[in-house]
Amino acid sequence: MKVSVFRKERFNAAHRLNNPAWDSETNRRIFGKCNNPNFHGHNYDLIVEVCGEIDPDTGYVIDMKILSDIIQEEVIQRYDHRNLNLDVEDFQDNNPTAENIVITIWNKIRNRLSDRYELTVRLYETEKNFVEFSGG
Repeated sequence: MKVSVFRKERFNAAHRLNNPAWDSETNRRIFGKCNNPNFHGHNYDLIVEVCGEIDPDTGYVIDMKILSDIIQEEVIQRYDHRNLNLDVEDFQDNNPTAENIVITIWNKIRNRLSDRYELTVRLYETEKNFVEFSGG
């Protein structure tokens, strides 16, 4: 039997959605307020789901302290109170849309987990807008 466990975290970050191959008018038309040249920010809510078999020795799917440490090291320490476009190498050539951010986070966490786990990452950019990625 597989069980899913969840860890929720929050980070705050600024970004600007912009495609350097487009002119200013196209960027403004496509990205609207999110193309503000002075950036804008979000209070992101991150939910990480790890699914797997329960370890008969510990009773855990995964030690939540270990999962928390991975999220802190791979996400919070890198992104919290940062300008994603200017301060974070992951988005130097990757438009920091919610979709691109969630895939980047998934990859970072996936690289730290055993293959025996399934992983889903959900990222809320606002209360009403969120994205989810499970690999593939």
